[in-house]
Amino acid sequence: MIALITGATAGIGKSTAYKLAENKYHLILTGRRKEKLDAIQEDIEKKYNVKVLTLNFDIRDKQQCQQQLNQLSDDWKQIDVLINNAGLAQGLSTVDKGLEEDWDTMIDTNIKGLLYITKIVSNWMIARKKGHIINVGSIAGKEVYPNGNVYCATKHAVDALNKAMRIELLPHHIKVSAIHPGMVETEFSLVRFKGDAQRAKQTYTGIQPLTPEDIAESIWWMINRPAHVNINELVIVPSAQATARDVIRN
Repeated sequence: MIALITGATAGIGKSTAYKLAENKYHLILTGRRKEKLDAIQEDIEKKYNVKVLTLNFDIRDKQQCQQQLNQLSDDWKQIDVLINNAGLAQGLSTVDKGLEEDWDTMIDTNIKGLLYITKIVSNWMIARKKGHIINVGSIAGKEVYPNGNVYCATKHAVDALNKAMRIELLPHHIKVSAIHPGMVETEFSLVRFKGDAQRAKQTYTGIQPLTPEDIAESIWWMINRPAHVNINELVIVPSAQATARDVIRN
């Protein structure tokens, strides 16, 4: 079995790579940070005796997506599971004060990058009449919170694309699922606040957030259902969180 995971250098993508390797999946891992990809590849191959192929590129770049994936050997193109994990938030401001470059980065990564990868891999799955696509969304794709305008819009788009893919790929026997996490402690807030570690840490102060391993476990559960079962979507939050805004802190 082969799984392709985008954004695999840290957080949910990295934890999911380890979980699937533990369950004997061979992996194609994509990411922008080559040194991290190389370290993960070496560690997983040593621990789990599976094959790991790394692809170092930015999914915002359509030409790189096409070039990197299309150069795979026929054996590696036999992808059973695609996990569209790569995504990010940049900035936290009202629309009138938003930075256009932040908007472009979020839209190009969270929506267009997901589409570039999915178009290529879904065609390989269609040819084999099987496969499973899991889109990593967010609670921000289910509701909108102040200052999260464009990020929320991109994750609402992921939610819509997930539903559309499920309908359109149904005749080809391809499962399509989404997981929508609430607060997960990863590099997410550090990226959003552009390296401001103190501000990022405040996001999780007084609360026990989800871990990347929590999400990886849930993704594995979704993948591991019987062939006749598909989990359309799963919204998962810490027990101290009810909505994107309603959080109980100690």
